[in-house]
Amino acid sequence: MIQILGIFGFLSFGWQDILDILMVAGLIYLLIRSIRGDSTVLNIVLVLVLLLVVQAVVSGLNMRMMTALINALLDVGVLALIILFQPEIRHLLNRLAVSSGIAKRTGELFNRLLGIKEEKMGAHSVVELSEAVRAMAAEHTGALIVLQKKTSLDEYMVTGDQFEAEINRRLVMNIFFKNSPLHDGAMIIRGDKIVAARCQLPMTERTDIPAHYGMRHRAAIGISENSDASVVVVSEETGRISYVRGGNIQTVEDLKELRQLLGEAMAHKEEE
Repeated sequence: MIQILGIFGFLSFGWQDILDILMVAGLIYLLIRSIRGDSTVLNIVLVLVLLLVVQAVVSGLNMRMMTALINALLDVGVLALIILFQPEIRHLLNRLAVSSGIAKRTGELFNRLLGIKEEKMGAHSVVELSEAVRAMAAEHTGALIVLQKKTSLDEYMVTGDQFEAEINRRLVMNIFFKNSPLHDGAMIIRGDKIVAARCQLPMTERTDIPAHYGMRHRAAIGISENSDASVVVVSEETGRISYVRGGNIQTVEDLKELRQLLGEAMAHKEEE
């Protein structure tokens, strides 16, 4: 056993080795949390991990030809993976930053340094939006409404029509009216303003979503996995209202619950 350990240089075990193991374990844990349900990204990570394990083994056994071959595969393969799977890798890094809280803390730091204050939704906007959602649910008008928080949604806003308007129940209902040119896609709200409509959102890669949830719900889960945004969905088929946050979806039973959930957007404002 000692001879085997000696091949890999594990006989000398200091605090650096403990720190090294803890950092690797932490990174693996964050990766596993970030790629749950995403088979494509999981396959990429498994291939890279397998190549790194093989590299460590052949290097430890002093197999020079295999070491050179694996190093070449890693050098070229990593570049090829970045080119071929750029959207998936970007998705993985984004999810890793969101799930670990790095994006949130970094955003707060830059906002403080630049003197930028986060825009929050006021009480009047909560009432107007909740009444619009209630009316659309009663009429079975499909809707997808994204509430931006700290994570920027500019990359999704540019896929639709950008403008700036006060939150008004009639305006929200008119945008999602089935004959409106803006009804197909997502509305993005920042603070007390509607800032974009007809936006395209990333679809979740999860396979454990119940079949009765449609494309709007999959898009809502997708954007909530890629950012800290909250999303309100109205089903066109059933009129059911759903609230999505952090990849989790819950059914809203009544107007009171909806207002309570939307009111979370103004909680920090009341504390300041």
